[in-house]
Amino acid sequence: MFLLLFLLMVTSMATMIHSENINSTATLTQMTDKLISKLKAHMLAMQPPKSRGYDNYGYSYLDGDTRPKFGNRFLNEGSDIFTHNAWDNVMWDEDFRKDIVEKIESNSIVKVPSEKALEFETNAFKYWNDFYAKHENKFFKDRHWILTEFPELTPNETRKNILELGCGVGNTVFPLLEIDNHKSLFIYCCDFSEKAIKLVRDNPSYDSNRCNAFVLDITGDWKSSPLIPKSLDIITMIFVLSAIDPQYHRKVISNMIPYLKPDGIILFRDYGQYDMAQIRFNKGRCIKDRFYVRGDGTRAYFFDENEVDLLFNETKILNRINLHVDRRLQVNRANKKKMYRVWIQGVFRKKDIDDDNKSQ
Repeated sequence: MFLLLFLLMVTSMATMIHSENINSTATLTQMTDKLISKLKAHMLAMQPPKSRGYDNYGYSYLDGDTRPKFGNRFLNEGSDIFTHNAWDNVMWDEDFRKDIVEKIESNSIVKVPSEKALEFETNAFKYWNDFYAKHENKFFKDRHWILTEFPELTPNETRKNILELGCGVGNTVFPLLEIDNHKSLFIYCCDFSEKAIKLVRDNPSYDSNRCNAFVLDITGDWKSSPLIPKSLDIITMIFVLSAIDPQYHRKVISNMIPYLKPDGIILFRDYGQYDMAQIRFNKGRCIKDRFYVRGDGTRAYFFDENEVDLLFNETKILNRINLHVDRRLQVNRANKKKMYRVWIQGVFRKKDIDDDNKSQ
């Protein structure tokens, strides 16, 4: 097809030269540029349309959008903000920050009544089941970006046991299994929602020889799970802790530790304070500081970087490998909208107690 278009371009140029009696190099160059532009337009028109998906808050993006690793694309003075879909590490000036703080303070003044907040907690499983019954596997897109942000998950010939907390419908699980040519990964995945786990198990890509999906309330007792103590190389916590009341965050982290191997790692990514989604909550949706309820009854918490550091560090057995705030400016080039996103991302490693004892 490319060859055909090229031949058409050459033919068109020859026709134009013959008909217009070209006697200028500059004129010929202009004609060439015009024809190349037409060729590019034809090639773009032949590409299949990108499918539109949604992030964990339902804001749309395109499958084909390139996801550069954090920190690789900077918005410099004089840059055209709409030349790319996203910019990394975008710092806010004081006026903009003040405006955001005021908006959040305004939407947090009216709190959810205590009895209603208790109902959201008591029936959290119901709201998530209703969510997946309504959307099934059509709401969140597969996380094909996962290895870009967490290369630690890259499959190789070494056997790895992985646990994904809050797996949803398998948007991390299935992309990992798909690229695991060595078949060296075994992925345990759990979710609070029975409906979500059923959707994982019903997926044609689900293979019980490489994956085990099960229902688990990660704030409770893990003894009923199929997990074996000190058996996991990696645990992923991607947009899961934010869905849980902050009073249980320490409990979740302490529950994980016994199942992680010495030197095993935890991969964390979640919503940060001042993220666009926090700003967009209406009055009456705030349960308590930085903790909100959506219209469908599911909840969201927005983390501070120091808070995340403390959550893991105070266990005395989980060491921070890295932790950063991922600030991105996402733009919709079609309608010229700007969206400021804030995520907290980190990697934490479990100490090898035996090594500590030997060094003493």
